[in-house]
Amino acid sequence: MSKWVYSFSKEKTEGNKDMKNLLGGKGANLAEMSSLGLPVPPGFTVTTEACIDYQKTKSFNDDIKKQVEEALKLVESSTGKTFGGGDNPLLFSVRSGARVSMPGMMDTVLNLGLNDETVEALSKKSDNERFAWDSYRRFIQMYANVVMGMSHSLLESTLEDLKEAKGVDSDTKLDAKDFKNLVKVYKQIIAQETGKKFPTDPMEQLWLAIEAVFGSWDNPRAIKYRQLNGIPGDWGTAVNVQAMVFGNMGDDCATGVCFTRDPSNGEKKFFGEYLVNAQGEDVVAGIRTPAPINECSKNDSNRSEKTLEEYMPKAFAELTDLYQQLEKHYKDMQDIEFTIEANKLYLLQTRNGKRTAAAALKIAVNLEEEGIVTKEEALMQIDPEALNQLLHPRLDPDATKNIIAKGLPASPGAGAGKIVFHSDDATSMHENGVKVILVRQETSPEDIAGMAAAQAILTARGGMTSHAAVVARGMGKPCVAGCSEILVDSKNRTMIVGDKKYVEGDFITLDGGTGEVIEGEVPTLDAEINADFAKFMAWADEIRTLRVRTNADNPEDSETAVKFGAEGIGLCRTEHMFFEPERILAVREMIFADSTSHREKALKKLLPYQKEDFKGIFKALDGKPVNIRLLDPPLHEFLPHELEDKKELAEYIDVELKTIEEGCERLHEFNPMLGHRGCRLGITYPEIYTMQVTAITQAALESIDEGVDVRPEIMIPLVATAKELSILREILVATIEQVRGDKEFNYKLGTMIELPRAAITAADIATHADFFSFGTNDLTQTTFGLSRDDAGRFLTEYISKSVLPSDPFVSLDQEGVGYLVKFATEQGRNANKEIHVGICGEHGGEPKSIDFCHRIGLDYVSCSPYRVPIARLAAAQAVIRNK
Repeated sequence: MSKWVYSFSKEKTEGNKDMKNLLGGKGANLAEMSSLGLPVPPGFTVTTEACIDYQKTKSFNDDIKKQVEEALKLVESSTGKTFGGGDNPLLFSVRSGARVSMPGMMDTVLNLGLNDETVEALSKKSDNERFAWDSYRRFIQMYANVVMGMSHSLLESTLEDLKEAKGVDSDTKLDAKDFKNLVKVYKQIIAQETGKKFPTDPMEQLWLAIEAVFGSWDNPRAIKYRQLNGIPGDWGTAVNVQAMVFGNMGDDCATGVCFTRDPSNGEKKFFGEYLVNAQGEDVVAGIRTPAPINECSKNDSNRSEKTLEEYMPKAFAELTDLYQQLEKHYKDMQDIEFTIEANKLYLLQTRNGKRTAAAALKIAVNLEEEGIVTKEEALMQIDPEALNQLLHPRLDPDATKNIIAKGLPASPGAGAGKIVFHSDDATSMHENGVKVILVRQETSPEDIAGMAAAQAILTARGGMTSHAAVVARGMGKPCVAGCSEILVDSKNRTMIVGDKKYVEGDFITLDGGTGEVIEGEVPTLDAEINADFAKFMAWADEIRTLRVRTNADNPEDSETAVKFGAEGIGLCRTEHMFFEPERILAVREMIFADSTSHREKALKKLLPYQKEDFKGIFKALDGKPVNIRLLDPPLHEFLPHELEDKKELAEYIDVELKTIEEGCERLHEFNPMLGHRGCRLGITYPEIYTMQVTAITQAALESIDEGVDVRPEIMIPLVATAKELSILREILVATIEQVRGDKEFNYKLGTMIELPRAAITAADIATHADFFSFGTNDLTQTTFGLSRDDAGRFLTEYISKSVLPSDPFVSLDQEGVGYLVKFATEQGRNANKEIHVGICGEHGGEPKSIDFCHRIGLDYVSCSPYRVPIARLAAAQAVIRNK
């Protein structure tokens, strides 16, 4: 019999922290904490495999049913409570728990097991009627939404109406009678809206809740979150069924969330928030502004509140001991959920806390300095993609700022854009190229798409651990939360600050590091690399074996890349040098030339431009290799499209406009990606490549005379046959020899492998090449038969249906394209022991692809300048991961 259910309790625990794939992150950590003897309410986890099995038939097999019933009895035995009846009723929380944290994306049900009988038993047992009926109305609200599919707002508005009628501003000021009436009204609304009675059988409630949580794996917001974070759709989620403990029984109860270090900046301080007489959903939903757990958790919105340390010193002291124990055990900053019931502390969850990239870096460095982790463990703590957050602009401190409001600095960084009040509008405007700021009363999981589309997020409610704050930090989005100075009217699409009204479309700027809301658009400055970053990247460089180069076409990008640690240029696209206004006419003149001599005349005008460009790049890369790709795109890409440009060209080369129009028509190609481009141009018009190699050689010789260490690598693109490369190599070597005369300089001449035929015949091609550089963008296109410009229209569907695991233009297809890269590398090295091999497609900056490149033994990867640090870290992690 397969094992579908794993128990955790002080009496019996069947899992551990290394079983995240099966138990989900939450379930694995609940088992681990139980094994450590920590105060964790008992329960059981229904596995991710059970979720996958359920998805196939939309039903539970008999073994799952039997094992759930057996595990339930163990919880009854552990707690001394009875599920579904008795004097001491057992209630459950039913929570999702995927392999990786997906905060708020899937569904939760609390207080499950309540009905008209058990609520009375709970009332008597607790001697607290108000608490029992408060828990019952909470259960009905959550269950109706999560399990029965009702809009949350239908019942929430009824609660708001009741508070208004009673003249109170908080549900804590309602009494037992209010909640009894509310429960009755809730049931009537549910029956009217769904045509069904609210279920009263606790076992039926439990199975429907497990079913709903499994189903929430495929709700729209969870699917969107997975797409944004590269989480496979076939993982499934586990379900954690855990005995309820209550933070809402009275003033000796509380619930909260804490971090063992500050998730915004990484400082070593215990940080968190709590609410007295509340349940966990109250904290994360941002409905009530939480209080600080200690002095260093205070901010402008909660400064007057009593801390947990002051309010419940014994529970706080125990929480302090436990957080230190958990951080050392997990060797990482922890995000802990806790509940205090009648002054007794319980831990409901721990996980590696989401944090900003700056915080992650500081935490990793500090943990190593404190002896908690090794350098290798510290390097593995940071997602390479997260470094992207550190390399982008911040607000110019000298700029004029009209600060109109201030909230909590929930996620650092700066963002400016037009105000929008609805997630769908943020998404559609973003797709049309408009920068937006999503402004909400508070965000909910349904806002995930709009949050991803926005430059930054602003909320009127919520604390530092609200949904907006946690999700924004994970996305690397600036966020200002709990900004009580603003009044948001999303229905009328307005935001009022003081006596001024802002409407949708007005520009504002957010500083997520300070919590400032600023009128208009404030200029930004480039990010600065601090000492922690330099130290961390030095560790990566000590470990990695792959070299990291950059794709750069001008001296400015080259200098940026070197600043970020690039060890050379892996791709300099010479055609990018042709599009400047003073050059494009000469390029077009060359294209329309009717003889070799006319082409050479036009090319002679381009030669000095090319030479100066190469000199600038050689200087920026002094002592580092520079791989220069000769002209690659088809000639029609340089042709004029607008009538005015055609007239200008006709006048420049002294021909009739009709001649230009006919020439543009003649040069049009039906499939230019597979047309007259790359080495085919060099074979047909060798004078083009001759001019470029002349410019490279002259630039190299002049640079050497100026004291620059020059190391050019000349790359011939799009070869399909060894003969193409041998013909062009002979021509280009002869040109170099003629230009350099008796002057010495070292160079390499190789090719780009971007066609399947070239990969298959790599052994023959390698005899004429000093290096291979895999152009995986085109190799992916030609292997799959996909156009990267058009495939986006249907690739999302392919990924959602698991036809492909991910976009092959983002992450290298290791089975197909990767096989060709590996085969060509092995064959090339067998034929030419001196050949060096790298990759220069976009995959050169993607961590999974870099891991593959390491495993097959490439010499280097090349990526855009701002991805160089990402590639350096990914290359180090590849060494650690593949030991």
